[in-house]
Amino acid sequence: MIHHQRHGLPSACLAAALLYGCAGDAPEAGDDLFCAEAMARVDVFFSDFDAPTDRKYGGTAVLSASQDLSAGMNAFGASDFMSVQFQQFAMLMPLVRLNGDLEFEPYLARSWKLSSDRSELTFTLRDDVRWHDGEPTTAEDVAFTYRRMTDPRTGFPNSQYWTYYEGVEVLDTYAVRFRLRPHADILDPWRTVAIMPRHLLGDVAPADLGHHPFGRRCPVGNGPFRFIDHADGQQWTFEANPAFPQDLGGRPFLDRLVYRIIPEKSTVLTELLTGGVDVYLEALPQHAEQIQSAEGRRLVAFQGRNYSYITWNLSDDRFSDLMVRKAFAHAINRQGLVNAIMDGYGIVAHTSVPPYHWAYDPDVDLLPYDPALARRLLDQAGWVDTDGDGVRDKDGQRLAFEMKTNQGSQLKADALDVVQSQLGAVGVDVTTSVVEFGTFIQQLIDRDFEAAIGTWITDFKLDDWTTFHGDADTTHYGWGSIDDDELAMYLDTLMLVPDREEAQPLWSAYQRRLAELQPYTFLYFDDRIHGINERLRDVVTDVRGDLVNVTEWWIPADERRLRSR
Repeated sequence: MIHHQRHGLPSACLAAALLYGCAGDAPEAGDDLFCAEAMARVDVFFSDFDAPTDRKYGGTAVLSASQDLSAGMNAFGASDFMSVQFQQFAMLMPLVRLNGDLEFEPYLARSWKLSSDRSELTFTLRDDVRWHDGEPTTAEDVAFTYRRMTDPRTGFPNSQYWTYYEGVEVLDTYAVRFRLRPHADILDPWRTVAIMPRHLLGDVAPADLGHHPFGRRCPVGNGPFRFIDHADGQQWTFEANPAFPQDLGGRPFLDRLVYRIIPEKSTVLTELLTGGVDVYLEALPQHAEQIQSAEGRRLVAFQGRNYSYITWNLSDDRFSDLMVRKAFAHAINRQGLVNAIMDGYGIVAHTSVPPYHWAYDPDVDLLPYDPALARRLLDQAGWVDTDGDGVRDKDGQRLAFEMKTNQGSQLKADALDVVQSQLGAVGVDVTTSVVEFGTFIQQLIDRDFEAAIGTWITDFKLDDWTTFHGDADTTHYGWGSIDDDELAMYLDTLMLVPDREEAQPLWSAYQRRLAELQPYTFLYFDDRIHGINERLRDVVTDVRGDLVNVTEWWIPADERRLRSR
């Protein structure tokens, strides 16, 4: 699922946030006034803080990747991975976060309590967190965020976060209670979703929230960094928040955090090697050796949350035939893909459940690479080459179709070429196309495709309902949905079993059924690779995210660039 993000960002992938983007819209007078007033209040609040004296404070770190933060700092419209990361770790604050052992710990919330019957979840908030304009962050902000995200007029891309939530009650200034049906991973939405400011956005119509100028032109957060400026398609700049609570780490060590958008990966590599960039995010695997061998640079590689897949338009009779889908899976050398285009930085995917997930079943490998078997299955399905032109046909129709992917991903473009060749070897004529990202996502949503290679970014709470349940066919993310009673039973049940030991057999059965049905041809989970300039110290990136400890990054004084605004 761009990645687009969903549970299981529906980044890659999924990024449906582009559907709500306003970067090309001409600003209206009301928008200008809103932003001018909001930024003025921020400037006033930050005008009265002293500069830190410790020599560890200071300097600017520059990060770079190929995609803009499409939703900006607007949690109401965000599903693309990079936007959500900057919201979670830099500009805004979720209620809870994961520690290094992937266990929940308080963040904006000071504590939480779950009732014995698991029907009520109460958060007590910190009382020392202020929005960047000086207003306190309160339970009213939390309730406002929840109410707007569950309002269908808002169009929040990941509404399934709240499937089992039933209501909210503000208990006092810093306490809020949610009513819910008992289910698994109750806290996880509050790790993912950043809280939004009611005092600024409370009067905005829900339908306008997803593309409000707040997100890209004048975001006001409450996290460890504040917004400075944004040049569309070029750069975002953030500055340390001196008012961030001391027992959460206080003011970040860095003065500034700059995110540069550089579409060409080879250019990012050059910038990393010449000192223009400190962190090359999502480095290409073929750049890994060059980064490792460069003086003063290091490579970080860790298990990522992406899986790439081929989705078939199941309304097409060719792809609705399970025997044909199985034949395609046997025809594709997925380990060869990992070796060839990922230089080994990845693992073959058999389902949507990633290797880091507690429910992952490593024994679900039902469709190994076997082109001879692929040919036999296609024969049995009635697809044979009757005219000797090298392409199978049936009832006068050639087994020929278009497979597409989105611009901005060299890895997926390379995978497209490899898959085209391997399917061609068993008599399938595949033409390929690479489509502008926003157009590609819209075509998937509109079911305007035959086959496509995409990427999803999974999450710690993995709920595939909107992706594979037969009733999800009309949803944004349901282009892989398949009408199967057994699969639907698992998808309706898994989230209702909170005990992991009890749920594990169900998860294994779900993975086996998903692998049997092949609504997607699952390709691989890729490692996440970054190149880092060693002048930037104490950088931690792991499966939780790229900015997980961004407040602790620092640069020795003699290695800082000249400071400029």
